[in-house]
Amino acid sequence: MIDEVQREPGLARALKEVIDELAHCGTATRAQFVLTGSANLLAPRAVGESLAGRAGYTTLWPMTRNERLGRGSAGLWSDFFTTPAQDWYDLVHATAPAVADWRNEARIGGYPTPALQLQSADERAVWFQGYMDTYLDRDVRDLANLGNALDMRRLMRIACNRIGQLVNRAAWAIDAGVAPTTALRYLDLLEQSYQLIRLDAFAVNRTKRLIKSPKAYWSDTAMAWHIADSPPLTGFHFENLILGELLPWRDAQSRRPSVMHWRTTNQDEVDFVIEQPSGALLAIECKSSERPTLSDAKGLKLFLQEYPNAIGGILLHAGSETRWLGERILMLPWWRVC
Repeated sequence: MIDEVQREPGLARALKEVIDELAHCGTATRAQFVLTGSANLLAPRAVGESLAGRAGYTTLWPMTRNERLGRGSAGLWSDFFTTPAQDWYDLVHATAPAVADWRNEARIGGYPTPALQLQSADERAVWFQGYMDTYLDRDVRDLANLGNALDMRRLMRIACNRIGQLVNRAAWAIDAGVAPTTALRYLDLLEQSYQLIRLDAFAVNRTKRLIKSPKAYWSDTAMAWHIADSPPLTGFHFENLILGELLPWRDAQSRRPSVMHWRTTNQDEVDFVIEQPSGALLAIECKSSERPTLSDAKGLKLFLQEYPNAIGGILLHAGSETRWLGERILMLPWWRVC
């Protein structure tokens, strides 16, 4: 096992020669080398060689709630696709999950040390700050020549204060006091190093005019909350928490689904749309309220009208009630799924 391989761009090329030589001699076996790093190893500047056809790749996201609880499952996301919508109520009540306050989960996050080892908010704040200092001083500089770390910090804080919102590079550049080209470069670096997540829009052409800009999220909700100077938690943080459950599940599938958002020019929207390679669609709306109302399902209803072949929609909320809000639309507590 070799860690932080992006720090030595020539290593992958040398390994490629070794792997090819072993294959030529007939002695190659699977999983001879395990390469890890804190950056996207497929990025051109990360390792200099893709090892195409010679390697498999996986992303280790921050831990999900099930992982923190010591479970080996990734939630019920796959079950929604294999269970008829009319049986979803029974599906989510088939087990007795641990009730949780999403705000506590959002402050703790999914990095192993603050999530499992540190007990106080002060200890976690020190850890998060140290992580970000190291990230800027080492990981980012391994990927690119970072001109001004303060500019990068400002842009990170801006992005973390706008999670769940459409990416507006021009406005963010103005707020950060940098050129738009610099903002674009920094955002690319943040995404390449698995901090920023730009969630693409669901882009299947239908009758409604769709907004195709990506939305911005962060890989770890607690990290984003810390970088943003610990503001009051909002529904956007709740969305980010749910996305942090979806991405590890998505990347663990042998045939990887897509996770996107849906929004029209009339401001009708659905927080997340999962599209399976088969074309099956599941719409997910997130509400941090403990008592969502029928109006909170408006986006789900419109989406199902627009895409009648979708398997259904679920509305995740912070309360405890499970009930139907309409045909193929189930409202349920987030902790029953994650």
